[in-house]
Amino acid sequence: MSKRDYYEVLGVSKSATVEEIKTSYRKLALKYHPDRNPDDKEAEDKFKEAAEAYEVLSDPTKRQRYDQFGHDGLRGGADYSHFTNINDIFSHFGDIFGGSSIFDDIFGGASSRRQGRRRTYGERGTDIQIKMPLTIEEIAFGVEKTIKIKRFVECKKCNATGAKSGSGKVTCPVCNGSGEVRQVSRSMFGQFVNIQTCQNCNGRGEVIKEKCPECNGDGRVPFEDTIKISIPAGVEENNYIPVQGKGNAGKQGGMSGDLLVIIQEKPHEVFKRIGNNVIYTLDVTFPHLVLGAEFNIETLDGTEKINIPAGSQPNDTIKLANKGIQNLNSNKRGEFIVMLNLVIPKKISAKEKSIITELSTQENFASPNIAKKSKGFFGSFL
Repeated sequence: MSKRDYYEVLGVSKSATVEEIKTSYRKLALKYHPDRNPDDKEAEDKFKEAAEAYEVLSDPTKRQRYDQFGHDGLRGGADYSHFTNINDIFSHFGDIFGGSSIFDDIFGGASSRRQGRRRTYGERGTDIQIKMPLTIEEIAFGVEKTIKIKRFVECKKCNATGAKSGSGKVTCPVCNGSGEVRQVSRSMFGQFVNIQTCQNCNGRGEVIKEKCPECNGDGRVPFEDTIKISIPAGVEENNYIPVQGKGNAGKQGGMSGDLLVIIQEKPHEVFKRIGNNVIYTLDVTFPHLVLGAEFNIETLDGTEKINIPAGSQPNDTIKLANKGIQNLNSNKRGEFIVMLNLVIPKKISAKEKSIITELSTQENFASPNIAKKSKGFFGSFL
């Protein structure tokens, strides 16, 4: 099933500000929230779809990629299927929801009374960024890379709870299980109550009785992971490839972060990239341009024979269609462009000098402008 346009999903224009995007998402999230639509699969899908759209359009980098290349440009970036439950969305977008309290305030139903104002979700793991240097050949056709990274994964000994086997959790002594602490201040204008998330339990209302000896209560342990990454053809400098779930593991059931692979182009000895075209500079001599010539040159596809037409000029180009770099969103390739660079010898033999001197007196090699100069066309280097 094809994805809907993210701007259409959120009901905003392509020029919408971040604040307009956030406001629209809040409205949709409240409209399709599962507490308002119990046992409604369609509403749940719309809730997740809105979260996916917001994930992209609220991020300047992802939004730029989406505006330029559409869904294909994200290459496995946003996809609401990776929100395995609704709490994952709360965890991922805690800044916009402000914790679960926004829904407690609006719905105020049984779930609010059961849970108070305590957070019910874990903490999302952090993303990991790595740089991936690629040759122009790898960029042209795409490549699969295998890398090793160090990241945090869930502790198997305690099943990521952070608690020692058999010890479990106890009510937080600081907030008494509410997940919040109240600070009362008084002034000449009256009494003010400031409610903040409990730092002792991070808003969960519970703390570990005894820490797991393997992870020291963190619920995660360091791990060296081997990951295969598919790099599509046509990527550019500073593009990134997101690998979902391969960042650091979350805490207390929170979703894992992502691995972000930042593309870097390695300089090539002879090829230069301009967009999807590849420029190759071919050194030629004066006779090659005047008489024409054949050359075997190396391209991205191997050896190719090119013909230089007689009468070619310095900096003329010969274009090989569909021999450049593949477009990121299609099978179409750019051009391989051969630029003719005239090389003039700095030193010549007596025989060569005699031949060139004779040649410079001929009609086709002495234009009216050149003829005014006694030395002729070749006089500057004779």
